[in-house]
Amino acid sequence: MKIGFAQINPTVGDLSGNFEKILGAYERLEAAGAELVITPELAITGYPPQDLVFKSQFVPQNLEVLEKLQARVRHAGLLVGYVERNQGRGKPFHNAAALLQPGAAIAKTHKSLLPTYDVFDEDRYFEPARSVAPLIFCGKKIGVTICEDIWTERYLPRPLYDIEPARSLVEQRAEIILNLSASPFNLGKPAVRREMVAALARTYHRPICYCNAVGGNDQLVFDGNSIAVNSAGDLIAQLPGFQTSEKVIDTDASQPLQLAHADDSADLFEALSLGVRDYLTKCNFKSAVLGLSGGIDSAVVAAVAVNALGPENVLGVSMPSPYSSRGSIDDALALARNLGIKCLQIPIANAFAAFRAQFGEIFAGLPEDATEENMQSRLRGMILMSLSNKFGHLLLTTGNKSELAVGYCTIYGDMAGGLAVISDVPKTMAYELARWINREKEIIPVSTIEKPPSAELKPGQTDQDSLPPYDVLDEILRLYVEENLSARDIIAHGFNEKTVRWIQRRVDINEYKREQAAPGIKVTSRAFGVGRRMPIAQHYVD
Repeated sequence: MKIGFAQINPTVGDLSGNFEKILGAYERLEAAGAELVITPELAITGYPPQDLVFKSQFVPQNLEVLEKLQARVRHAGLLVGYVERNQGRGKPFHNAAALLQPGAAIAKTHKSLLPTYDVFDEDRYFEPARSVAPLIFCGKKIGVTICEDIWTERYLPRPLYDIEPARSLVEQRAEIILNLSASPFNLGKPAVRREMVAALARTYHRPICYCNAVGGNDQLVFDGNSIAVNSAGDLIAQLPGFQTSEKVIDTDASQPLQLAHADDSADLFEALSLGVRDYLTKCNFKSAVLGLSGGIDSAVVAAVAVNALGPENVLGVSMPSPYSSRGSIDDALALARNLGIKCLQIPIANAFAAFRAQFGEIFAGLPEDATEENMQSRLRGMILMSLSNKFGHLLLTTGNKSELAVGYCTIYGDMAGGLAVISDVPKTMAYELARWINREKEIIPVSTIEKPPSAELKPGQTDQDSLPPYDVLDEILRLYVEENLSARDIIAHGFNEKTVRWIQRRVDINEYKREQAAPGIKVTSRAFGVGRRMPIAQHYVD
């Protein structure tokens, strides 16, 4: 069968815009010879629609779009994701797929396995399918599954389900398995999906077509990378990652496809770029502003922003304080020149002196500490927000995951902004990404990469005055935040107990800061944000 993959980028809630994207892809793929066109999961509404489904007209209007698509179907069939009402007991809706064919009634099927872990919360809205059965298309039985329906136990965080929709469909003689997906990206996940789909095809001796969404929706990035495998489990097609794409696949093909070696840094850069681009465009911003400190984090964010938006739509701002080194100022200006962006220079020395003087009598006799350091950060935040307000730029924050984890950041200062671009990128990974950005020519000044990291908020300051070495910090954070290991389990890995306990405590007591942070782009297996829900007022210490 010739399957047309419509790897589109839906916008959550843009029912008319998503209609146009689906219809346009359908018409082009039909013209290219597709017998059946498939779309991602919930293509009509965008994924995840969250509480939009509870708005009184949202689901009815999505059903109207489904009827409009049915009226436009010509020779090829169309398999499209949408939200269906639940007419019986249980949650009010179904996560559904509809098979549209000319001259035939709409055939519908519902998602069986509803993920309710990490970033997923489908059990809040949807009732699972009560049963599954193949749909008939051109005299063939096709097994339609939706995202989680084909995720087998080996690839889930733990055994979660008592049924296997794919097995049931094959037992009912489905000749092919089609999957409509909205699977968010994290590093390494495209390879896991390929392995899983291939294993499923080998198990059931059926070809599988897996159509994934692409695009950024708030904190999630969907990477596309749609695939087709034959009944032997050989990969016969893969659509590109991080971009919309359309392709007609012949499921009878037997020639295996050879893939280039995966590059995590390249995937990370493209995921962050897509997340930035779509967050701005889907929130109706046209440009971005960020502070350029001369450090590694702001340099990486600036490079991502330029790739996402173009240099003409990115404004950098250098805001030196009395403690900023000449080298850092020069690095910020050199970065701006290399990226081709405009860079404003707004020193904060006078403003800092005036602001500090306001507290001269109140703070008399008290030593300077983080209070005065944070004043500088908050002055910079006010400058950047003023530029954002006046010119309509979205302010990008530049803090990394390591800093956010242990609270090495300032509320209403460097945390102020609309999108936290690298808040799920550990410091060591930021350095790896910087070197990748410089793989062909120097974009980020080499001195930025080589010098000791510093917030430069007091004389001679370096990050390691307050923090463990980043390679140690990041590995302990990975075990504590992403793997959920206790302090004693981490210590058993050979780490110093005092260091582990200090990091654990810093993570726990800074939950209140992260609650007030800008949304960040998820790129690791577990990010701070929608997939990690910790109480702020709590006293548990393991």
